[in-house]
Amino acid sequence: MRTRTTTATTGLVAALATMLILGGCTAPGGGRNGAASTPAPASAHAPAPGGGAFEGPRPQDQNLLAWTGDPNDAGHVTAQSAAGVGGRVTLVRIVLREQITWSNIWLGLAGIDPNAQLANCYLGVYDAGGTLVGTTEDISPQLMTDAIAKPFALSKPFTAAPGTYFIALLLNGNWATNVLTLKATGAGISVNAGLAPPLLRYSTVLTGQTSLPSKVNLAEQSTSTINTGWASQWYAIS
Repeated sequence: MRTRTTTATTGLVAALATMLILGGCTAPGGGRNGAASTPAPASAHAPAPGGGAFEGPRPQDQNLLAWTGDPNDAGHVTAQSAAGVGGRVTLVRIVLREQITWSNIWLGLAGIDPNAQLANCYLGVYDAGGTLVGTTEDISPQLMTDAIAKPFALSKPFTAAPGTYFIALLLNGNWATNVLTLKATGAGISVNAGLAPPLLRYSTVLTGQTSLPSKVNLAEQSTSTINTGWASQWYAIS
């Protein structure tokens, strides 16, 4: 009985040894027959550049073509008094990365003054040379209703090539300070860090205007009014 058990065990060990020799043995972390294996290059596991990495919100996510910033970050802005900004052309710079057909300017209207008396209020677009390339009709009635983000149509859409533009806002009339309010992406002069005229991101030019002039001198961009609290408006394009 003991002889049979020993014989069977010896035969089993021999069979297993034969299988290991024929099939090759791979040691943990090694190659065949215990040889060290070559690890796969790191690039084989790394995602390809631009391979679907999250890049944050884009205007196209909200059916827009461009914006001055994510509207989710737009805070509540107190409008200055009529005496402070009435008749001034307020400019907010926007840079387009691709050609678009520009039809609307979106403005975030945060609050309205039902007792305001508004007239000769406009939105428009100046190119990098200070030439007016698009304007709305008088938007005074729309500033009296619906405190939401909404589009204001240009009188005539235009093809905007990639480059720098300035969205212009002109307000005129009388309204209660802290009641007529707009949305903004940046507060005050900090938006101009590292910049100088004629490329200020936020500025004003001229006084006493009742319509947007056909040409402005961007070298005359001023920050005196915005230094007193007239914060940078949020805009978008469609």
